Amino acid sequence: MFDFILTEEQKKIREEVRELVKWVPRQMIMDMDQDKIRFPKEFLQEAGRRNLLGCRYPKQWGGRDMDWVTTCMIMEEVGTLGYIFACVFGVGAELVCDAIILHGTDEQKEKYVQPLLAGDLFAAECLTEPRAGSDFFGTSSIAEDKGDYFVLNGQKRFIVGAEGADFFLVYARTDFDPKAHPHKALTCFIVDRGPGVEVEYLYGLMGCRGGGAGRIVFKDVKVPKENIVGRFNGAYAVFNTMMIPERLGTAAMTIGAARPALEIATQYTSRRKAFGQVINQFQGVSFQVAEAAILLDAARSIIYTTSRAVDAKEEMNLIRRMVSETKKFVTESCQKVAKNAMQVMGGIGYTNVFPVERIVRDLGLASIWTGTNEVMSLITAHEWYREYHQNLKARQARNYELDAAEAEAADEKIYE
Repeated sequence: MFDFILTEEQKKIREEVRELVKWVPRQMIMDMDQDKIRFPKEFLQEAGRRNLLGCRYPKQWGGRDMDWVTTCMIMEEVGTLGYIFACVFGVGAELVCDAIILHGTDEQKEKYVQPLLAGDLFAAECLTEPRAGSDFFGTSSIAEDKGDYFVLNGQKRFIVGAEGADFFLVYARTDFDPKAHPHKALTCFIVDRGPGVEVEYLYGLMGCRGGGAGRIVFKDVKVPKENIVGRFNGAYAVFNTMMIPERLGTAAMTIGAARPALEIATQYTSRRKAFGQVINQFQGVSFQVAEAAILLDAARSIIYTTSRAVDAKEEMNLIRRMVSETKKFVTESCQKVAKNAMQVMGGIGYTNVFPVERIVRDLGLASIWTGTNEVMSLITAHEWYREYHQNLKARQARNYELDAAEAEAADEKIYE
């Protein structure tokens, strides 16, 4: 568990989170997976009561003044309950709170952040639309300025926590000039649940059930001007900072969700016998468990490295690359961990006798939401090339290209 990275205070908080994890009834996990519980309010209320929501935010607003290393440790521990527990834990107390803490007013923090971190209110982030998911600037929801308020119309879908949310963080178009720059045409709003806000239905999800995922329709919703988060037509600035909690938090929780699969598979393969011996004696089994352990440790390593970079407030372009590659590497590694666990357990791993099949289903979401892994590759490639050429101009470094016998051969290095 990389204890050498954590301070004594962080270890104490980890024990508090583990106590919360023990508190969750087994039946709650079963009922959420069967959609009998559509949104786990009791879980979030208990987390709020224990002051475990939003630990990296100021104490003034209900947090603990901790850092990203602490947050990632917490998200991993919560994730061991199941990926959806960490999803709903993070959506309100990390994503929505982050936007308001970094870009909102003190009045907004008092009205929305304090009760949310106490577990008295619930929130959801509304970004994805039928025609705009990864294409953030393709948002078709609109908010028209009517003087003292805006009128919001549009719809969002695949919104985790929609079923139980008391308010929503919504991105909408507010500059309708066709020539308007996309980065300067959207505004971020806090929208209270009320007249004109309709949560239409829950999706039949493959996994991560019980998190209240739904479609939200906004019909002539009046949004007061004081509910703008950040600046008018300034949603890009909010979205840009939100990428950190969305993607780094997602990666951290994925480690927690995959960890039980590896532990269950390790226990099973230490007891199950075939051909006269315990099956962990077969390399075909033990090597898959070893691969899973390696991937999980590598995932933690990149999580904590990136967390420390964020805490150190490194240059934003570097953070964008590190967060993006972390999200891609960790989520895909953890999916492999869960699949290896199922494989070494054989047929029984494919049944609901063990929770491994649920873990495999749940982790399918990890590489899709908060930005697909293809988008993560796009960002990583863009930032890597930019960073390479920038550094090439800035430093006097060895020209490694010349370290070849025929490096200066005529007519061999042709680029056009």
